[in-house]
Amino acid sequence: MKAVVMAGGEGTRLRPLTSNQPKPMVPVVGKPCMEHIVELLRGHGMEDVIVTVAFLPQAIRSYFGDGESLGVNIEYSVEESPLGTAGSVRLASGKLDDTFVVISGDALTDVDLGKIVEFHRKKEAAVTIGLKSVENPLEFGIVVTDDGGRIERFLEKPSWGQVFSDTINTGIYVLEPEVLRHVPTDRPYDFSKELFPLLLEMGRPLYGYVFDEYWQDIGDLDQFRQANFDALDEAVQLNIPGIRLRGNVWLGEGVELDDLEQIEAPAFVGNYARIAPGATVAPYSVLGASVTLREQARTSRTVVDSRTYIGRSAVIEGAILGRGCDVGSHVLVQEGAAIGDEVSLGTQSVVHPRVRIYPNKEVETGAQVTESLIWESRAASRLWGREGVSGLINVDITPEVAVRLAAALGTALKRGDRVVCSRDAPPGCRMIKRAMIAGLNSTGVDIADLRVLPAAVNRHLLKTESFDAGFHVGVSYTDPEIVEIRFFEHPGIQLTASMQKEIEKHFTRLELRRAAHNAVGSVSYPARVRETYAEDLLATLDRKAIRERGFRIVSASS
Repeated sequence: MKAVVMAGGEGTRLRPLTSNQPKPMVPVVGKPCMEHIVELLRGHGMEDVIVTVAFLPQAIRSYFGDGESLGVNIEYSVEESPLGTAGSVRLASGKLDDTFVVISGDALTDVDLGKIVEFHRKKEAAVTIGLKSVENPLEFGIVVTDDGGRIERFLEKPSWGQVFSDTINTGIYVLEPEVLRHVPTDRPYDFSKELFPLLLEMGRPLYGYVFDEYWQDIGDLDQFRQANFDALDEAVQLNIPGIRLRGNVWLGEGVELDDLEQIEAPAFVGNYARIAPGATVAPYSVLGASVTLREQARTSRTVVDSRTYIGRSAVIEGAILGRGCDVGSHVLVQEGAAIGDEVSLGTQSVVHPRVRIYPNKEVETGAQVTESLIWESRAASRLWGREGVSGLINVDITPEVAVRLAAALGTALKRGDRVVCSRDAPPGCRMIKRAMIAGLNSTGVDIADLRVLPAAVNRHLLKTESFDAGFHVGVSYTDPEIVEIRFFEHPGIQLTASMQKEIEKHFTRLELRRAAHNAVGSVSYPARVRETYAEDLLATLDRKAIRERGFRIVSASS
């Protein structure tokens, strides 16, 4: 019997793990998830396998090849454009001339496929769907069957009010080839949403087989970690590579390890990993091939992919690290964080819970990463540059960053303090200034908005009207895509180092004051500010001396 493995998923909810590899290639105890599925098929005598691929197909083809190394014969069907689940199998219909199995390459299972096929043939079904009872069916398609297993109703991803069954569609099907004739070729087409309801309406024999074996969709990062942990607990029967020791510890070939007591069960350590003396592999650690763990480093409830280096005294707790990462000494990666491939974490940096860092990013020494790094190239250890805070508009400096920065400034000030603000003309400056006004108001600080005026006017009003602080949002003279936020304090001087540190502390720690509903700050628009500035400027000049010198003046406006 032939089998079709659907392996075209992008896995957007699994990013950054799937930023540069398809979803079926994410590792589960040392192997891609899809490899476990291929081994399951081979164990049931299904040695002719067709793999449908779409997103980054070469990653799958280069790893599995023709399947000879796994004892199967693999052919590929490539989607040039999205075809849907049924459409992708329909594309391979020329190779399917008898009853066949369809299974996802990105869901982990040890289901007895032989029993499903036997049930299918006994019922003379056109379609048999593998069903599983789950506690929370909201993320899946629900299927209701009669006492004989014949399907009566479908419902895709219901609300709790619509839940009438806890048996879900696992994406494991036994199909007769003629059902593919009903799949159109001119548009994407889905099995569970379109083809199966159509066949049900036509009166074709559709059956559901409820199985008790393990099944876990690897749809998000928490499910990915859980699948690895379940494998360590042997909740799912897999062919885990390496030598199994006491208490569910697996060691791969060529592992360098000073003392077995450094590994606490259950754990998996891949081929050629190096565990330095004093390092600890705590329970539920999954370390891929060629991972290095230096002295006093510790991993716990963590999945680390191949070739990643973890420096001295680094602690990785409840996190996911991709391939080829460089983790400096004394780094802390906290619960739920996910780090993509080839990321560099500088010494003493901290990655906060649930943060995602996408591939090829650099985190500087001592940086506190409290928000996900997606487009930014690096996370800096210091907020302040020579002229304030600067970065690419809507990349480094987003409205969200501006709100948080302004709230940090407001927290460093007192409730009821007054801040004057101004900006350059470009729309990006307007957007960032408005975000900062909202952030300051949220802390109970009042704003005087000068709208579009030079920073010099801002500083003058800060001095003459005794404002407590000021900021100006402008663009860089060298690059119009870079926005610069300059901060001032009374009497119109640059922020002192102590004030900078106070704002940075609130920004990195997210320790922000929030005003009550009746204490939110106000916004005012001072009148005749430009004229007052000009009058005061002229009052300080020796106009007669200037006139006699005959200066030639060049004026530039933003």
